[in-house]
Amino acid sequence: MTILEALILGIIQGLTEFLPVSSSGHIEIGKAILGVTPSDPLLFSVVVHAATALSTIIIFRDDILMLVRLLFEKEWWNAGRQYILYIIISMVPAVLVGLFYKDEIESLFNNNVLLVGMMLIITALLLFMTTMVKKKRGPIGYFNSAIIGIAQAIAILPGISRSGATIATALLLGVEKTRAARFSFLMVIPVILGAMAKDLMDMDTSVAASETEIMPLVVGFIAAFVTGLAACTWMIQLVKKSRLVYFAVYCFVIGVVAIIIAY
Repeated sequence: MTILEALILGIIQGLTEFLPVSSSGHIEIGKAILGVTPSDPLLFSVVVHAATALSTIIIFRDDILMLVRLLFEKEWWNAGRQYILYIIISMVPAVLVGLFYKDEIESLFNNNVLLVGMMLIITALLLFMTTMVKKKRGPIGYFNSAIIGIAQAIAILPGISRSGATIATALLLGVEKTRAARFSFLMVIPVILGAMAKDLMDMDTSVAASETEIMPLVVGFIAAFVTGLAACTWMIQLVKKSRLVYFAVYCFVIGVVAIIIAY
């Protein structure tokens, strides 16, 4: 993989990780169009996901610090510990799917552009449904956390947007817009970090260090990090202004294009 290809894939990852258009789907389409496969796909995936996780932590640093401070409060039960419990509940479905269906999931990420196209159209329909939601100010809650977590688990499929699925599900459940966006981005941090840790443990580090070129990884990381910062900030504003319908149209068009490419 050349530095230019790593730059393009890093930009795609950074932008689409937070925008409701499916990062995994766009990465697969990008690889198909460029005709490229990273020399170590697992390591490249870990690097760019680390970049987007870091950008999320920076954007939500105040929220994260507040939750950490509340953890050390003398009061046994408080808002911070309750919110962390919501996040833990939301993680369970994705963790179970990742543990028990790892091989089946990985088999879907093998230039399966047709599947990506069909899932992008489903993402478009889900995003479009949010236009019919009346303005509500509901909380996250335990039940909503579980349902949003199921949406995140389904979004493991390439072409289903994680942010789109979780935010749209939260809105459909009546969660207030800003709360929905905030929860969607905070809940993914431990999932990404956990998946990265597992991938690193499964990785043959000696082979990775000797056979993988360093510069494409560095370029991919920087590209994903910078664009991730911009996309995360932009997405928060878009959710507040209820403009997800534009991405519904985009996902539908790209989904149709992907299906055409597949054939």
